[in-house]
Amino acid sequence: MITRHAGILVALLLLAGCGGSEPTEGGTPAQSGAATEAPTRSTSAPGAAVFIITPTDGSTVTSPVTVKFGISGMTLAPAGTFAENTGHHHLLIDTKLDNLDQPIPSDAHHLHFGKGQTETTIELEPGKHTLQLVLGDGNHRPHNPPVMSDIVTITVK
Repeated sequence: MITRHAGILVALLLLAGCGGSEPTEGGTPAQSGAATEAPTRSTSAPGAAVFIITPTDGSTVTSPVTVKFGISGMTLAPAGTFAENTGHHHLLIDTKLDNLDQPIPSDAHHLHFGKGQTETTIELEPGKHTLQLVLGDGNHRPHNPPVMSDIVTITVK
């Protein structure tokens, strides 16, 4: 009896392990976790742009700072969406992206807005700071070519 149940359990675990994710529009699994070659980056629309509406470059502000995001030539969509010409914002604070072929990190310097948000309020220490938007695809990877804003430098009093 125990052997029969153990065999059924092993079979169920093997079947569950073979699941994986549904293919994305490009035919590659979305975050399957398998040790395979990374999927190709999503293509951006010609002329697509993201930009920081406020604060403006060179501004002196007080914390907390409200940052408003703009986009043109593409459409905002939640993370996990793989429709053509869509993506979601990532805000880089005092950092740059080291590898455009990897998902954008998620930490205090790389903020993700995977629900399609168009603004945020952040706490910043007094001093100079840089802000930059990067549009990420459904897997949080920069598009090809990347859709990145100009770097905005602000001073927090």
